[in-house]
Amino acid sequence: MKLPVIKHLTQFIEDNDSDYMVETIEVLENLTELESLKDEEIDVIAELISNMYGALEVHKSIKEGKDKKTALNEFMQRVMGSIDK
Repeated sequence: MKLPVIKHLTQFIEDNDSDYMVETIEVLENLTELESLKDEEIDVIAELISNMYGALEVHKSIKEGKDKKTALNEFMQRVMGSIDK
């Protein structure tokens, strides 16, 4: 996951609607079922999906009242904490 990408996607959600992100995730998840994709291509799609889910989580925290910077930092701390385990 990349914080700048999540930040950018979070701004997209704020400017538009989270439904766009959810629908895009659904399309990308469906695309991963294509048997002709190479592992590297699936990895790129998976990274995009992860960043989109991250942006949705950050957006949820913002809607619950946290400022964007705090929401982003707390999300990344959770991610890093889960990797360390």
